[in-house]
Order: sequence, then structure tokens, then C-alpha cells
Amino acid sequence: MAASSPRPPTLSRRSLLQAGAAALGGPLLAGCEPPVRALDGGFAGIDMVRGHHLRDLLRTGRLPAPAVVRRAQVVIAGGGVAGLAAARSLRLAGVHDFALLELEDAAGGNSRGGSVAGITCPLGAHYLPVPGDGAPEVQDLLEELGLRQRVAGRWQYGGDGGRHLCHSPQERLFFDGEWQEGLLPVQGVGEATLAQYRRFARAVQAAGAAAPFAMPALKNWRQKQPLALSHQALDAMTFESWLVQHGLDDAHLRWYLDYCCRDDFGAGAARVSAWAGVHYFASRHGFHAPGEVVDDSRDSVLTWPEGNGWITQRLAAPLLTRARGGGQLQAATSVLRIAEGRHGVDVDAFNHATGNVERWQAPRCVVALPVLVAARVVVNPPAFLAGAAQRLQWAPWLVANIHIDSPLADRPGAAPAWDNVLYADPTPGGLGYVDAGHQRLDTRATLAGPTVLTYYQALGDVPGAREQLATRPWRHWADAALAALSVPHPDLRQRATEVRITRYGHAMAVPVPGLQDFLSQIGLQRLSGKRRQLSNGERTPWIPTPATARLAFAHSDWSGYSVFEEAFTRGHGAGLVAAG
Repeated sequence: MAASSPRPPTLSRRSLLQAGAAALGGPLLAGCEPPVRALDGGFAGIDMVRGHHLRDLLRTGRLPAPAVVRRAQVVIAGGGVAGLAAARSLRLAGVHDFALLELEDAAGGNSRGGSVAGITCPLGAHYLPVPGDGAPEVQDLLEELGLRQRVAGRWQYGGDGGRHLCHSPQERLFFDGEWQEGLLPVQGVGEATLAQYRRFARAVQAAGAAAPFAMPALKNWRQKQPLALSHQALDAMTFESWLVQHGLDDAHLRWYLDYCCRDDFGAGAARVSAWAGVHYFASRHGFHAPGEVVDDSRDSVLTWPEGNGWITQRLAAPLLTRARGGGQLQAATSVLRIAEGRHGVDVDAFNHATGNVERWQAPRCVVALPVLVAARVVVNPPAFLAGAAQRLQWAPWLVANIHIDSPLADRPGAAPAWDNVLYADPTPGGLGYVDAGHQRLDTRATLAGPTVLTYYQALGDVPGAREQLATRPWRHWADAALAALSVPHPDLRQRATEVRITRYGHAMAVPVPGLQDFLSQIGLQRLSGKRRQLSNGERTPWIPTPATARLAFAHSDWSGYSVFEEAFTRGHGAGLVAAG
């Protein structure tokens, strides 16, 4: 979900969408509703049985002997965004003799795409904000993918005339029985609420003026002073405590800020640090109270029907075929053991296709696994890895992809948007839904055709959520999502034909108080700093990479929160370290 500052109304596509909704009859007439249909569905995307098999096997301490030994110059353990970025970094450095080992059947981690009833949809992360100059590695990737081009001396994003930028209308909020534009509650709120919006905007601006916030955050780390003193103070308290200190207690503002925290960090303002809460705004688009002048270009996001799977599929594509130096991706392969020796690294992995354990030997290894997993599979883990595994906390997530056969009845107010959020969503951790059909160029198909609604739940604050994800049937989660979305869409159960549930037991690290300071110290105690020329001829800045003599660690966990820019930049840096 993409929470941003409120902006002036946009009319692109709006009148056509509203006219189409009216032509379709608007809300259903009483007594004319079609019957609720039988619902197809199930779990998709993440093989939790495979992951738990790995966990249980590691707990026994008795791993099967390798049936085969393979060799490479570099082994990458983990095929999420960081692992894919490391693979790209190696290829740019001229290193093609490497293997990427990935647990699931496809690479991408929590940035993969899927499909329901033939319609592509996200299985996790679904957008990428236009990166600033603090993320040249991501800018370089987008340029390579044709999404960043210099036109008349200025950089433009989106490719093909901006088609990959999110179309308008981008966001709306179901608030007090009707839809409003944007996600910040504004309809009918009083002057006291507006005054607190302005006060919060000033507080964010002041925090950024005291010490800049960067995206990715690791670009703020320095050799002699990992975190600025003002950042350390923010990192020492919860975001909720900071809001109390500033007298920011308005219910509407608090709801919005809690939503933003759950959206990016998997848990609410009472759990995440004040550093994380302020960083959310200060590192990107800031916060602008209603009525303030807003530069819309700063809020632009790139998105696709399959979400960030569009990017990870393109990062993985060169690794799927042996043509032109590819064929490095080894999917359905669980890493069991990583042992660093004097002369190289042994990586034992279970190949789920053959049922055999394979040993990979290489001079270097990029450990692009979640810290929780890395600490279990690395033999004699270094102190910084063991310490990080003890300090980090993770939020479970759930993604429900709901196929509907025709447009839904809608409540009054703003027209259907890409991102549709419910104020005080009745489902625990509910974040609303995005419409996989929103980016269609054929507006007629958007108005009349089937689509997939991708509903998100961030479960970091829900007691026992991880166990519930593992034990409750798919229908439990489907019914909860349908119940929540039936409030603004009363005919949803008549339109829904299929629901596919994707579960993430450890979807993302939660940036709790003290974590940013702890991780920045790790990055500067055990690091290798590398600079190399990017594909566009520019020089990459120094990237702190937790590392030992032969292991380079790369994952968004090392930043304390999960966003694309952090994972990709860390993977890029680790690849440079492994390339030598």
C-alpha cells in the first residue's frame, strides 16, 4: 500500500470511471442481488511446508550427506531482492560462474507476482517509489529496464510515456460511509484536526533539518558517527511516545500514522521506533497538511499488475537460461548449512526436485537470507550475526488475491482508485486493497471486465498471528477479507469467484526502538566497502556490507525494515564484495 501526503484532486480518468459506475447501475437495488456463489480458492505463493521441513531438519542437527559436489566462483544463498541484486552486481563485474540457491520455485522473495483466473496480481510488494539521488543503484537498475530516461536534459520515469507510473486516481479512503480522495482523513474533520496535521508536518520538517534522512538509510551511516545524535534520540523511543511528546493526539492523525507504520513496517506506532516513523516521511516525500503546496512528482510510484514481481522477474530472467552466460538460478533448493573454511565456503543445500543434498564449494558466498535463517545455517555464526538474530523481530503478513468477474457496487464519493483503504478496517491488521486492473491501458476493460483485488493484512501486532497463519484454513482468511471489503462493496460476495491466500510468517523486520543504532554499529564494525562503476558509467558510492573473510551478508533485515531500496542496495554491495 502506498501512503502519501494529501494532494489536490486529479481528474485523469475520473469522469470516465464515475460515468461507467453509473452506467453499471451503481448500488444494487434491494431484492435484486444475485445469489452468493461457491468460492474456489486455496493457498498460493509460499510453500510453508517446505520452509518448516527445513526448520525441523536443522533442529535435529543431523543433516544428510551430500550426494553430489558442485563448484562455482560465488554461491548466493537466497533469491529475494537482495540475492537477485547480488547476481546482477556479479554479472556487471564480469563474474558469471556463480549459483543462486532459492527455496521457492521462483525467485523474488516478498516481491513476486502470480495470477488468479488468468489475471496477474502481486503476491507481496506492489510498488516502488521513484528513487531519489540517494539510491543511485536503484536508479541505475531502472535505467537498464527502460524506466528512467533523460529527456531534454531531465530525468523522466515510467517508460513508454510514463505508462508504468501509477495512473490516476491513485488513492482513496473509505471514511464515514463514503470514499474520499487521498488517505489522510479530511472530509468533515474539524480545525483542531487540521491544526495537528500542520503541527506534525512542521515536526517532520524540523527532524529532517536537524539531520537528513536517507533512502536507503544505510547511506546515512558514517565511519566515525554511525547515526546522527538526533537520530539516536529518535531511535531510543517508540513513535507513539514521540507523538505524545509533541502533543499530537488527534484520533484521525493517529489512525493515519498507525496505518503508515503497519504498511511499511508491519506493526503500529506503539511498537516501531520514532526514527522509523519520522524516516517514513522525511526520507521521501515529507508530510504536507491539507492546503499546502505539494510537488506531486515526489509522490510518484511505479507499479504493475503483478506488483514488484515485474522487476524481480526481469532480474531473474538472465539466470534462467544458459545462453549468454546464464543458468545460475537453482530454484526449489533449501540451504541447510554454510561453513566458512580457510580456503573456501561449503554450502549444503537440499534439492527438492531430486530429493538429494548437494554441496556447493566456492571461494566466496553471499548470504542473502533473512537473518533468522542465516543464523541457523551458518556454522559458528559470527557474533554480529548471532546478535542481530537475537535483536530483530519480524512481522507476519497475509495477502489475499480476490478474483471478481465484474465491477463492484460502490459507495458514494471518489471514483475507484489503484489503492483503496478502509478507515478503521474491521479486520486485524487490514490495509485495504489494490486493483490489479488499474494499470490497464484499455479503460473499457477496467470498467466492465474482471479483475483481481489484492487485500493486505500486516499482522505484527496480532497475538499468535504466525501460528494462526500456519494452522487456519484458507477459507478463514478469505472470509475475513471478504467481510471487510463488503462494507464499501456490498455485492462483493456475489462477484467473487476465487481467492488465493499467500502467507508470510516472517515477512519483514520491525524497526523497534534501538534497532537502527544497533545495526549501524554492526555495519561499521564488520564491513567491506567497495566502489565500482555502474552500467551507466557512474561510480557507485561506498556501501557498508556486514562481512567476514569469505561471507558477505545482504538482506533488508540488516537495515531493520523491508523496502526494495534497502534490499537491492545491500545486495548490490555484497555482490561487489564477492566479486573481489
